[in-house]
Amino acid sequence: MATLTVETYVKAIYQICTEAHSRSAATGSVAKRLGVSPGTVTSMLRTLAESGLANYQAYEGVQLTEAGRRLALRVLRRHRLIELFLVQTLGLTWDEVHEEAEHLEHAVSDRLIDRIDSFLEYPNRDPHGDPIPRPDGSFPDDETTEPLVRCEAATEFVLDRVIEQSPEFLRYLSDAGLSIGSSGTVVENHPSARALVVKTSDGQVTLGHDLAEKILIRRSRD
Repeated sequence: MATLTVETYVKAIYQICTEAHSRSAATGSVAKRLGVSPGTVTSMLRTLAESGLANYQAYEGVQLTEAGRRLALRVLRRHRLIELFLVQTLGLTWDEVHEEAEHLEHAVSDRLIDRIDSFLEYPNRDPHGDPIPRPDGSFPDDETTEPLVRCEAATEFVLDRVIEQSPEFLRYLSDAGLSIGSSGTVVENHPSARALVVKTSDGQVTLGHDLAEKILIRRSRD
């Protein structure tokens, strides 16, 4: 059985590679993601390599093997189903569940997660819009999304996913009337000022481009 530390590392490596659209993750990126020293990461990557979960060579980054990828997806599946369970059954808000799921994802069995999946009627997305891996490691079909920052004025959209899950960021969106599935319209987009103005059901809000880059939307169909 994989330890908590092993599960944490393979999930982090998988997420870094996915976000960067890369097959490998740099040691420094893993260290930054997990808040540990590069030396600690190097030691753990060697352990993962010895366990057959990753391929690692100094200065060349780390790649998950197929076994490592399967384990990472199992952990992600647990995490995202736990988040949704906490929201739908216990009434926690989307800014409260990430940290709770970080702890619980290592404590529950895959059998229990499958029961939660069934109880929730096999959902495709977690409270932040992230796709939930199926038991076989596949993902639900993904609709075309794009960062809000790329949208020009008069673009009508539906918020589909957020790729930043800090409580502060999520609360800021909630206060602005933005949540998964909510609609809005880009009023103005000023690349030179690195800001855009969005109209929601709660009024208008100005978002910096650094925040708008982390909001994925679907353009509304006519």
